[in-house]
Amino acid sequence: MRTPQPTTTLEDQPMPVRAKLAATWTSFMFLYAYVDILNFFTPGTIEDILDGRVFEFALSQTFSTTALALMAIPILMIMLSMTLPAKVNRVANLIVASLYLPVTVFNAVGESWLYFYGLGIVLEVILLAVILRYAWTWPRTALSATTPDRETVRAQQRG
Repeated sequence: MRTPQPTTTLEDQPMPVRAKLAATWTSFMFLYAYVDILNFFTPGTIEDILDGRVFEFALSQTFSTTALALMAIPILMIMLSMTLPAKVNRVANLIVASLYLPVTVFNAVGESWLYFYGLGIVLEVILLAVILRYAWTWPRTALSATTPDRETVRAQQRG
């Protein structure tokens, strides 16, 4: 006869907001990249690229540099979300995610595969909304009466 084992529950540790932001930017980047990669399977895309066009744009150094910048900013946000000081981090995430909302929606303009691009855009917008929510609701710590302010700490360090 077996002795019943005590039931245990998994510990659900709180996730730091920095990690949540970095994870969400990582998810955004995977989605952003895979929509572009899967687009190569859209009929006519490869032929257009071979003819020197992407969407309505001529392939050029300017196009490639702009595309790289559009990809690099969210990629850098993964690292910046983990390393920037909290106040700057919050503001950076609010600004960048807000700027990427219209960029993301613009990707639907002129596309014929509305289900494919629609799903990609909806998912990207959801991730950007999650980033905005995490940044907007960044937890705050109240200063206690015993916690010296920055000026007091600096004065003590100088003196």
